[in-house]
Amino acid sequence: MAEIVYKAEGYQINGACFEVYKEKGCGFLEDVYQECLEIEFGLQGITFVAQYPLKLEYKGRPLRKKYIPDFICFEKIIVEIKAVKSVTDEHRAQVHNYLRATEYKLGLIVNFGHYPKVQIERIAN
Repeated sequence: MAEIVYKAEGYQINGACFEVYKEKGCGFLEDVYQECLEIEFGLQGITFVAQYPLKLEYKGRPLRKKYIPDFICFEKIIVEIKAVKSVTDEHRAQVHNYLRATEYKLGLIVNFGHYPKVQIERIAN
């Protein structure tokens, strides 16, 4: 049986997302959830950096374009937030690409647009 990557940290992040959804529900834009999560992560003692530009490269050469994830939590987990009816394969591919580009082991897609509860998907690299 495979071990769950960053189980405790993922559980903490999920709890913060559940709390934001409990307070706000669905129907807001991503920017609102971004700000709410910043507050909630702080309240719950989850270390994070919001929208920190990460360097990308191609064949060993740096690119001018940067990847800007919604959050990097615990210096090792990418959290990408959405406010859509349901998560699509394009969203999953986006997080897979971010994980490959950064060599992080775990990404979470958090969809606040889903009803009746927040939708969270774990993507392990």
